[in-house]
Amino acid sequence: NAFVIPSSPGLVSKSSPKKPRGRNIFKALFCCFQTQHVGQSSSATELTYKEETNTIAKSDLLQCLQYQFYQIPGTRLLPEVTEQDQGRICVVIDLDETLVHSSFKVYVLKRPYVDEFLRRMGELFECVLFTASLAKYADPVTDLLDRCGVFRARLFRESCVFHQGCYVKDLSRLGRDLRKTLILDNSPASYIFHPENAVPVQSWFDDMADTELLNLIPVFEELSGADDVYTSLGQLRAP
Repeated sequence: NAFVIPSSPGLVSKSSPKKPRGRNIFKALFCCFQTQHVGQSSSATELTYKEETNTIAKSDLLQCLQYQFYQIPGTRLLPEVTEQDQGRICVVIDLDETLVHSSFKVYVLKRPYVDEFLRRMGELFECVLFTASLAKYADPVTDLLDRCGVFRARLFRESCVFHQGCYVKDLSRLGRDLRKTLILDNSPASYIFHPENAVPVQSWFDDMADTELLNLIPVFEELSGADDVYTSLGQLRAP
């Protein structure tokens, strides 16, 4: 069963079943982003802001500052691998529309089979929650969702790279070998830097007949023994 996880103390209620939707584990659409241009004024004393190519947008400045910060040598998002997780593949798992769905942050629905999925993932991998949501929402939701402590770490919006209007999860900043790193996310824009590490998952909203997570368990069981995720994912994607 899937239940509502209240964001504040209250009753837990069941959700009504919906008709099943189609699924395809490795079919995902990748975003195409347009290049933004930043121009400079020819004036030596002041910057002149124009509406087109010479506009210096706040988002461009933010991207520049973020890029500089992210390039600091030695910075990493995750702590050292624990003894328990030595030799395991690291799996980055998204929250919204992958494991749960929220309605204006008032209530949160658990995706069918999420408990079984997380339990098995915790047995096989070093699991890390990585969401573009704010911590003030995602942290208490994860407290209720992850009763068994499957997630070794939790990363939120501030750990993402803001890239051309999207919050991207840069796996190279985790501090893990990318050949031993996977990401499960419903949004291709989230892993646009590392599409070859991704296991796409269909977005979920309220379909209580959904079996996506259940179907993914044997896929991850197979991937758990991989020496190189690129090779293993390539074989799974092959026709």
